[in-house]
Amino acid sequence: MLTRGNLLQQTEKLLKSQGFKTSDIYEHGSFDIVARKNLLILLLKTFLNIDSINEQNAHEMNQLANIFLASPIIIGEKSRNGILEEGVIYERYDIPTIGFETFKNMILYNEYPEILADRGGYFVKIDGNVIKQYREEYSMSLKDLANLAHVSRATMYKYENGIVRANTETAMILEEILNTKVTLDIDLLKQPQKDKIEYSDDVKDLSKLGYGVLSTNKSPFDAVAKMKTSDKHSPLMANVEKNRTEKTLKRMAIPLKDLSLVTTSEPVFIINNDKIKESIGKIPVIKSWELKEFENSKELLKMIRERKEN
Repeated sequence: MLTRGNLLQQTEKLLKSQGFKTSDIYEHGSFDIVARKNLLILLLKTFLNIDSINEQNAHEMNQLANIFLASPIIIGEKSRNGILEEGVIYERYDIPTIGFETFKNMILYNEYPEILADRGGYFVKIDGNVIKQYREEYSMSLKDLANLAHVSRATMYKYENGIVRANTETAMILEEILNTKVTLDIDLLKQPQKDKIEYSDDVKDLSKLGYGVLSTNKSPFDAVAKMKTSDKHSPLMANVEKNRTEKTLKRMAIPLKDLSLVTTSEPVFIINNDKIKESIGKIPVIKSWELKEFENSKELLKMIRERKEN
């Protein structure tokens, strides 16, 4: 019997076999595992039943994916409607959701799904350029092709211009009429378009230096900070002052270092306690009063580099 632990292990093993660097597993947070290969970063969550995810966790996962320029994917076994079909994309709170076999096909063979499950059935994205090219080669008007495909001229116009998706039955009819493939594969490994990141004011002194700060509730770190004006600088992955003991901070340094390596982020502690030394587990410690005195982000990054090297 498949368990969530088995699913996670299969996912991790598959990624490592294909040269991905993977993080440790963090199964109680908004994501389970982060994987990177060259510039591709995947933020993954697994469920036996994909309906188990809640909106808050999904939202945090999406926001983190935007910060890290990662592709968020949920991998599951079933939904309340049954087993997830191979080659079909389901969505939960705007996150692409697929079965393990579909994920494996993408990673091993670069075979991407093209069918989207949505209310009302199964749909595909139509390659409007192909439709237009072959329609004109066959000397058909929009209305001619629409009549043969049993849709309106307005709908055919929308297919050609990429405005709407088609149901799978209509796509099959079009492929039979035009004698060519008209559907588009959906590359879930491609970095998605960025949504607006909901920055907070929890660390105002970072905001003052030009960082947008995303606070987290279900991640092994407290916040991620990213320069608002540029993607050139690595994000800061931070644990911030919460009156934690040094023993607790040492324990927290382990996932902080692990995840920062995979996401190419700069790990840092931001704390009030002056008795804490300048690094914990080789992660730089910035005191709150020091952060207040920086005039720009360069001064902060310089101190982070210096304390990382000590």
